[in-house]
Amino acid sequence: MLDISALLEELKRSPYEEISIRAPHCGRIGFSPALKEGMAVYGPQGEFKEKAGTLLAHIERERNLKEVSCPERGEIIAVHRDLHEKFVEAGTELVRLRHFLSRPEAEKRILQKALHLFLAPERARYYFVPSKDIKIKTAGPRSVSVRDGEEVFIMSRMKRETPLQYNGPDGVIYAVYFSHAASVESFTPLIGVCPPDMLAQVEEVVLRVQTEWKERY
Repeated sequence: MLDISALLEELKRSPYEEISIRAPHCGRIGFSPALKEGMAVYGPQGEFKEKAGTLLAHIERERNLKEVSCPERGEIIAVHRDLHEKFVEAGTELVRLRHFLSRPEAEKRILQKALHLFLAPERARYYFVPSKDIKIKTAGPRSVSVRDGEEVFIMSRMKRETPLQYNGPDGVIYAVYFSHAASVESFTPLIGVCPPDMLAQVEEVVLRVQTEWKERY
């Protein structure tokens, strides 16, 4: 039995994720003078995310300056100012951000605990088999049922396409987590499947999140 209240209360106790913002390449770091701990910052904005997020720092390499902008909205919890005007290696942490989950993000986080997740076995591009793909495009993923051992995906890697069977409980595809145009990392969820006898509970999870979740920033 799915304990909806416990899932929701657990997420409410830690309604955020911490994001480490690192140097994209080696170079000399210069932090924005306005940057400080506790400051509210914003990620890319605009209809097409064409406006960069809050400026955090500049990194200079071979006399070329590159901006390091915030990838998500949230609150700054750490700034490594000891690195100011110093040379750093690629991947060095510059800033740590606390990103508070939006309502859709909270819903996705809880659903990933409530649903059966079928994971990508390896890094590749994935597609639904044609019969599933057509139905999903016309009627949505929840119109499609899957069975254990059924051929549901096509895995495309190194110019080779391989059929891939679904393994898990029978049910409906409640959520799709991949895009045909993007490569998927190993062990990343492809779909979330809901057994028929849990559908009412999962719908209640979604309703509870939509009505009870309070967003910040």
